[in-house]
Parts: sequence; structure tokens; C-alpha cells
Amino acid sequence: MAEEAGRLDERSIRKVAAISAVGSTIEWYDFFIFGTAAALVFPDLFFPEASPTAGALLTFSVFGVAFLARPLGGVVWGHFGDRVGRKKAFLTALFTMAVGTTLIGVLPTYATIGIAAPIILTVLRFVQGLAVGGQWGGAVLLATEFAPRHRRGFYGSFAQVGVPLGVIFGQVLFIVLASQTAPETFAAWGWRVPFLVSVLLIGVAVYAQKKLEDTPAFRHLQELRAQQAEQAGTAAPQRGSSPIVEAFRRFPRQILLGAGAFIVVNATFYIYIVYILDYATEDLGLSTTTVLVAILIASIVQIAALPAFAALSDRIGRRRTYLFGALATAVWAIPFFLLIDTASPVALAIALVVAQLALSMMYGPQAAFFSEMFSAQVRYSGASLGYQIGAALGGGFSPVIATALLAATGTTMAISVYMIVLALVAVACVWALTETYQNAMEDDETVSGRPSPTSPR
Repeated sequence: MAEEAGRLDERSIRKVAAISAVGSTIEWYDFFIFGTAAALVFPDLFFPEASPTAGALLTFSVFGVAFLARPLGGVVWGHFGDRVGRKKAFLTALFTMAVGTTLIGVLPTYATIGIAAPIILTVLRFVQGLAVGGQWGGAVLLATEFAPRHRRGFYGSFAQVGVPLGVIFGQVLFIVLASQTAPETFAAWGWRVPFLVSVLLIGVAVYAQKKLEDTPAFRHLQELRAQQAEQAGTAAPQRGSSPIVEAFRRFPRQILLGAGAFIVVNATFYIYIVYILDYATEDLGLSTTTVLVAILIASIVQIAALPAFAALSDRIGRRRTYLFGALATAVWAIPFFLLIDTASPVALAIALVVAQLALSMMYGPQAAFFSEMFSAQVRYSGASLGYQIGAALGGGFSPVIATALLAATGTTMAISVYMIVLALVAVACVWALTETYQNAMEDDETVSGRPSPTSPR
């Protein structure tokens, strides 16, 4: 079978998955530390003339700009990932993130350069969004396209584990800096350290460039293109239309339903790690360290939960596992805020742990689920678009929406209702999708796009 051709041994597959996880971890670390800084110091540093509520809304809006950029990043890197290879697109996204994040670490504040400071901050946040819009597809395909069919969910989750690991590294660094420096010192330069650490991502990219080759699915696609060129008597295969155009033409249903299914994952996740940090410190009076530790505990639990639920999806299917997670999120939405509103550190930790477990039922299998929806020719583009459109609609502005709902209603139950609605949207979208875990990853399609009988539809 084409799917097994060029397959690595188990040890080599683990190595590829580990590189995917490390690159993903540092990439998401870069992306998330902006959210932590936005909740802790950015309102005072970049919007000092605004009221506390207005400053929080402005800062969270800048945070959300990256989510508008993420679909564009998915388009750009998806195109090149399907044309020139998964590895090259993935590494370019890593370099882009490293540059954008490091520049935030040296950016002057409003007190130094005035209105130019928040403008430049917004531009650099947009660059972060472009980078993560391309990184996810590369990291996921490196893991899933090397994996054997019966382990794609498990190995695909290695890229997903980069999310809680990125949160943990960022939170630990902020906890250490906040506890070891005076508040004025932290505001002056301490917050910059996590951003400057991003330079490590360049080293990861260089290592990956030396150690990785492209995936069996992409190499098989190159062979098909070469065969087509030979049959046509040309020196090079005909390119045809853009992979993005082909993805929308052939798989519009999968892209849109995948995006709808992902909205709840992204929206609730940023409520858990960004909005709660602001709400629990400003409205409930809990210390920054207490809230960061609670988020840290939930993230540690998620590291184990993601591969566990992904492995479960290898046995019972992606749809069923994802549906359980969406329903659990809906059920937990009201108890979640009831516990947090007690202002008890223990209740806060319990609320976040259970919430992240429910989220992991969806996010763990998602890497394989989205990859398996598309044929190899447009997989980078299709998977990236579904993921990043959902992120743009769900995650970027959920802290802003939560802040506005609380201000308008005076109760966190309004936020719970918002979470329930998004979870039910996910249930409807996943229900409308077909099961994918038995699909082939290498399909014998022609470059013109005619699928074979084994191609995922």
C-alpha cells in the first residue's frame, strides 16, 4: 500500500513527533506570553490614559488581532506547505515567530514613544498570528503523516501537547519574575524577559532543518507529480490552481464544519488562560501568583490528557471522542464559574482542571481528525484553514466578549451561556462530519485533483 511506503520505524516516528512537539511548544509559548502580559502589565504600559476597563478591552483587542492574522497565515503557509513541502513551511513559520516575539521584547512603551508604541505592538502581534497560522499545520502533518494509521491520533497529539507546555513555560517564567522582582521592576523590564527567550526558537528550527526529511505523504505526492510530468512529456509537472483554491473547491464542507467545531475549543481555552487571569485578580482579588499556579496545574493535567484522549480516538473514532468533549464543556460551563466566583484558590484549580479535561477530549484527537479530512494534495491548506478560521471566530476575541458580557450583565452566568452556545455549535458541526480515523493519508490521486476511491472525502 502507498500509505506504508517510506514509513519510518517506531523509534524514528517518536523522534519526529518529539521535534514537532518541541517546535510547537516554543511557538505556542511565544504566542501565549502575550496573553499573560496583556492581562498583567500591557494596559498600564501601552494604554496608560485609558480607564482600567477600557485598558483591558484595548489590550485584549490587540491580543485578538493575531487571530485575524491566523487564517491569512494558514493561506500563505498552506500554499507553500502543499507546494514545496511540510518541513520548509513549518521551519519558516518558526523563524517568523521568533523574530516577531523578540521584537516585542525590545519594544519601547507609551511613555517613551507615545501612540506609536501600541501601534507597533499591534503590528508585531499580527506577525505572531501569521506565524502560528502556518506553524500548526506543519507541526501536525509532520506528526500524522509519518505515523501508522492505528497511531495517528496519538502521534498527532504531540503537536497539540505543545499548547499546555507552552502555557506552563510561560506561566513559570512569569511567576518567577513576578515573585523575584519588585512590581516597578517587573513593569520596567521584567516582563520583557519571556519575549526575549524566543530566540531559542531559532535553534530549534536549525536543528529540525538538519534532522527532518519531508513526510511520506508529501514525497508520494511529488512522485505522482513527476509521473504526470513524464506522461505529459514535460520537464516539470503542471502546477494547476492554488492549493487554497483547490481546498475550497473540493472540501468546502470539511473546512467550514471543522472551523465550526473548533470555535468552542479556542474560545474556551482563552477564557481559561487569559480572561480568568484578569477576572480573578481584578474582580475577585486573588493574587497573580495564585491564579497563575491554578492555570499551571490545569495545564500539567492537560499534558497527560491530550495524548490519552487522542489514543482513545484511535480506538473509538475521532467524532465520538470530540462529541464527548463538546458535551462535557457545555455541562461544565455553569459549575465552572460557580466555583471560580467563590474566590477559593482550590475551587479555582478544580474548575480549571475539569474544564481543561473536557477541552482535551476535543483538542487531543483534533490533529489527526483535521488531517484525515483532506487529500494529500491540499492537506496543509485544508487543515490549516479549518483550524485557523475557527480560531479567528472563536479564540481571539473571547476575552473581550467575556469582559463585555460581565460589564453588561453583572454576572458570570452570561459567560457560561456563551460557552454553552459555542459547545452546541461544535456538537452540530461534528455530528455533520463523517468519521475519518480509517482514512488513508497517502492517496493515489492525480495532480489535477481527481481522488482515488481511498481518498478522504
